Amino acid sequence: MWDIPAAEKTVYLTFDDGPIPQITEWVLDILKQHSIKATFFCIGDNIEKHPDVFNKVVAEGHTIGNHTFNHINGWKTNNTNYFENITACRESIVKRSGSDTKLFRPPYGKMKRSQAKELRGLGYKIIMWDVLSADFDTTITPQHCLQNVTKNATNGSVIIFHDSIKAFANLEYALPKVIEYLKENGYRFRTIA
Repeated sequence: MWDIPAAEKTVYLTFDDGPIPQITEWVLDILKQHSIKATFFCIGDNIEKHPDVFNKVVAEGHTIGNHTFNHINGWKTNNTNYFENITACRESIVKRSGSDTKLFRPPYGKMKRSQAKELRGLGYKIIMWDVLSADFDTTITPQHCLQNVTKNATNGSVIIFHDSIKAFANLEYALPKVIEYLKENGYRFRTIA
């Protein structure tokens, strides 16, 4: 699933790689200021390291997705190890939140067809994106990160940011401005179900 067009102008903010102290919490504060809910694709290892931050994401009503336990590349991982890693993340999510998720985003956007087929057979929705902020790219400016979103977002766009240390300089600049731009242009924000 790359985008989710709707009858009204709608976008879906998503965040990968958290939860991370300070950074995920900063994102949550920005979202709360604007009364926006988002979808967080979490790494199981980060959930285990930072359960309080994860619990805050859940408590504030955001949607959780599985992003593997160790952020592994499906192209470079055999299927047995790949599914064990997804299952480990799922167990962390269930243990910490008390609920399951059938949303999955492959790290790096890379997975084998056989992996995708098996996940769909297990009832997972594989969520990709159509607007890449590229906030993780330390060679681009924060302004470029902002333009990556504002020039490409349309009705139904799934927008990807990263609540990670590496992305924070670009995220800190771009996220508030992206939200303001989209609101000014009549977009509503939804979580992925």
